[in-house]
Amino acid sequence: MADPFEVVITNMQNLGFFRFLFPFMLTAAIFYGLLRKSQIFGPPEKNIMVNGIVCLVAAFMVWSYPIIAGVDIQLQLSAFFVQGTIAVLVVMVGLMIVGMFSPANLPEHLSKKMGGKMWGGIIVLGLLIGAGVFVSSGLINVIFPTLHLEDIPADMIWSAVFLVLMVGIVAVIVFAVGREEKTKEKE
Repeated sequence: MADPFEVVITNMQNLGFFRFLFPFMLTAAIFYGLLRKSQIFGPPEKNIMVNGIVCLVAAFMVWSYPIIAGVDIQLQLSAFFVQGTIAVLVVMVGLMIVGMFSPANLPEHLSKKMGGKMWGGIIVLGLLIGAGVFVSSGLINVIFPTLHLEDIPADMIWSAVFLVLMVGIVAVIVFAVGREEKTKEKE
């Protein structure tokens, strides 16, 4: 006999919760938050209905496409969120371990030592992790259906990764040297 959680999740899957309802709710919430923050339609307190209607219509338009086109992406979305959650947990555990051995108020200490470079590095690292989760979850094949990553030889992928890393290292060195020279010129 299956446990109750498995029965509930299976019934929710059969009812389309994971195929439409949950992705729709998430998209609508993201659109609503973006509309409130950007204030495209004026102050959010005065345009709650307009923001709500626009976000609901936009979310319906986004999630009607997979159903109309006959594309089922619930497996890829589930994999994306599970892998994203695992990536966040890995980062959190890493930060907890670093926090055990670092001085108090580590972000402030790093900001003083590194300046604005630290935040740029964090953003780039976050984007790289997000892109890795996006590709590994299979969502890349939903957006680019003619692209078959499994047909690309592994040595080609490793060569591309190595090339990007080398260009990144050179860019960091050039930026650091240029900044150091500007500092010396000012003195």
